[in-house]
Amino acid sequence: MNNQDACLIFAHRGGNKEAGALIAENTRAAFNHALQYPIDGIETDVQLSLDEVPVLWHDWELDKLGHPGKSIDDFNFAQLEQMDFAGYCSPDAAPEGALSLKEFVDSFRGRCGLDIELKSRDGESRQRLETKILQMLAIIGRSAVDGVFISSYSLPGLIFAHQHAPDLPLYYLLSDHHTQADIEQFLNEHGFLAGFCLPIDIHNEAIAKLLREQGKGVGVYTCNSVEEIRKALGLKVNILITDYPQLALRMREL
Repeated sequence: MNNQDACLIFAHRGGNKEAGALIAENTRAAFNHALQYPIDGIETDVQLSLDEVPVLWHDWELDKLGHPGKSIDDFNFAQLEQMDFAGYCSPDAAPEGALSLKEFVDSFRGRCGLDIELKSRDGESRQRLETKILQMLAIIGRSAVDGVFISSYSLPGLIFAHQHAPDLPLYYLLSDHHTQADIEQFLNEHGFLAGFCLPIDIHNEAIAKLLREQGKGVGVYTCNSVEEIRKALGLKVNILITDYPQLALRMREL
């Protein structure tokens, strides 16, 4: 994923905001909608059900689904399959139960690249984090294939994943408070990282040059305005993550 000459357009959680589409994120409908266009990849989020099944969902809680204060890991996967993960966005949406990581990978691997974000909440036990990673690796595999990689804000999680899958590309997700000095430290201490995903607001020429010289991939999120997409393209990022992939595709062709 760190081809220095390419800017790959990834649909954020399925790119469900394009053209006024009322499609719930991280659903089969969102991903199928995104793949109507020549996108290069899809970004999604993985959590773990109570019975340790990797499930696609971004928010920490299930308020949108009518379960305030409850989270994915409060329910077994069979219970999550009975919930409607699509209807909160539009009353006309066809109901969809929870989408497992296995079904997602089986359905979309090989059709485009997959950025699979490992979610890790504050207070999560190390044992549960490691179980989640091992379950993910059992589905994804342990080597680079078909443009699949894992990203995460959890550096301990990425370190653990690397120990068990040293050939799988791993991207560290950075936040707004990170600086170039932080990135230099991460490069020195964690050379196994394939690259970094940064907020577009903190990316700049100096960071681009640093990571290019180190042979690391650069992803930016979430580029939703003309200005943000133009900045990402100008900095020659490898991966541009957006809720508006059609717009990004048009701008890339200019």
